[in-house]
Amino acid sequence: MSLLQEVRERLLAGDAEFRHLAEEHSRYEAQLDQLLKSPYLSADDILLEATLKKKKLRIKDEMEKLIAQRTKSAQATH
Repeated sequence: MSLLQEVRERLLAGDAEFRHLAEEHSRYEAQLDQLLKSPYLSADDILLEATLKKKKLRIKDEMEKLIAQRTKSAQATH
């Protein structure tokens, strides 16, 4: 397991903020999957798709920032 994966697993197991972000990211992903199953998207659906993608990306950025901080800390202690 790489250091990055190890840090991510530790955060999922022990960091409530990271776990919350991961759950929120998964919810947005599920909503997008459900939305994109439709053969036709209305104008509202297209706007919703863009909004969900932006929210999902924002959450992913926050998660990556936490991972980077913890990875840096883990490297400093080794």
